[in-house]
Amino acid sequence: MEPASKTPAQPSRQAPLADILAAKKAKVAELRGRGLDPYPPRWAKTAACAEVLEAGKSLSAGEHAAGREFACAGRILQIRDMGKSIFAHIQDQSGRCQIYFGKNTMPEADFALVKKDIHAGDFVGVTGPAFKTKTGETTIEAKTVVLLSKALRPMPEKWHGLKDVETRYRRRHLDLIASDGVREAFLKRSLIISTVRKVLDSRGFVEVETPILLGQAGGASARPFATRHNALQADMVLRIATELYLKRLIIGGFDKVYEIGRIFRNEGIDTRHNPEFTMLEAYQAYTDYDGMADLFESVTAACAETLGVSSVEWNGKTISLKPPFNRVRLPELWKEVCGEPMEAILDGLRFNRSALLKLADKAGAPADERTPGAKVFERIFDAKIMPRLDGITLVFDHPAAITPLAKLKPGSRSVVERFEAFAGGQELANAYTELNDPLDQRERLAEQARQRSEENDAEADILDEDFVEALECGMPPTGGIGIGIDRLVMLLTGQASIRDVILFPTLKKEAPSESPA
Repeated sequence: MEPASKTPAQPSRQAPLADILAAKKAKVAELRGRGLDPYPPRWAKTAACAEVLEAGKSLSAGEHAAGREFACAGRILQIRDMGKSIFAHIQDQSGRCQIYFGKNTMPEADFALVKKDIHAGDFVGVTGPAFKTKTGETTIEAKTVVLLSKALRPMPEKWHGLKDVETRYRRRHLDLIASDGVREAFLKRSLIISTVRKVLDSRGFVEVETPILLGQAGGASARPFATRHNALQADMVLRIATELYLKRLIIGGFDKVYEIGRIFRNEGIDTRHNPEFTMLEAYQAYTDYDGMADLFESVTAACAETLGVSSVEWNGKTISLKPPFNRVRLPELWKEVCGEPMEAILDGLRFNRSALLKLADKAGAPADERTPGAKVFERIFDAKIMPRLDGITLVFDHPAAITPLAKLKPGSRSVVERFEAFAGGQELANAYTELNDPLDQRERLAEQARQRSEENDAEADILDEDFVEALECGMPPTGGIGIGIDRLVMLLTGQASIRDVILFPTLKKEAPSESPA
């Protein structure tokens, strides 16, 4: 990089925002008065910053690349006026590269434009050959320059990245501009999602879309968001899962279907939860939860390979991303750590509440008679089972009382064929051998309705008569899985908060700003 010098004069970043905006707007008016458009409608960009850097790899210090001029564009991050030479760095999606503006190497009007009218934050387009400076930095020697967009608001101070977390999430555009690594994390998210699709498509799955607005929300234990359809004069809810519609497609004759879509759950917000999030749900006829375990391993390993990683540091632990992953049976682990069989707290499709509360007290999990059984079980699991899980672990066989859509294990009246995948204390995936007996399904969902009314469990599942009616048409043996895309991205990129993998996370309403609109 060339030695830094004074940045061209512009409004101080310490000045009130109103003064900065007024000065920038005056500059826009001045440019227009001189016949220059500060916001032209188009510009023919033919090269990304990364291509320029690639071209410079074979150059020696002081050498110019022969035979090609680059038309490159991006936002100016830094600009350093050294008199007859001006150096700047521009940034586009692929990265950043240096630009050299020389008084003697470009038209006088273009050099004057850079000298007087272009500042950090502006978008510019430049054309010229690439060369390598004496200090070894690949640079475009600008022959022409065009102002593509004049920035009115000041950019984050000194390009050191935004330190205020609230500002980072509320003004993601500034975070992407200023914070190293943020753009890369979201590019990785895109790669992960495309890889998930490639894996499923290569296995013959068909991608589909199912409704978001529903008359009632089923397929998961969660509280929905309510809304109103004015034309139909009907109360509606946003979906909390895609499961029941995807199963209808299996009933209708599809063998393998999946959907990657937004899910909405009216629950708390923390480092692991956002009210709207992205979920993959996939269903395959003629397989079971073991088949879904294999699919989960394949998807995770393929995404890790795409990113070029074999392990990650996550939540203070080194986690291997290479299958096979750990597989444990919950009833066995439960007996080992709780000192009694899991069946002792179960009574068929229900919990034995007295035994459940007694165990909760013994485990140090807060609960009382008003706590829904599903919540009590979850707290015991978090207190006693979760600390025993290492790496990526698939925990098989869960209570029927909290899993109304999965088949009972042969010979059991209280445990179903379900696994959950965990890593670093977080759930990544949930899979079933899907329940296809409509009589059993109706009984299970009726039990969920009882929990909703008698135990005041607002997150219990609903009795969806339309789904049960569809199931009465016959559904083949089926395995199904849901994978939290946001959690998977967190794991594969080593991010501790879900807000760092969702571009625009849900936030509390911002206090009225004193800044001018």
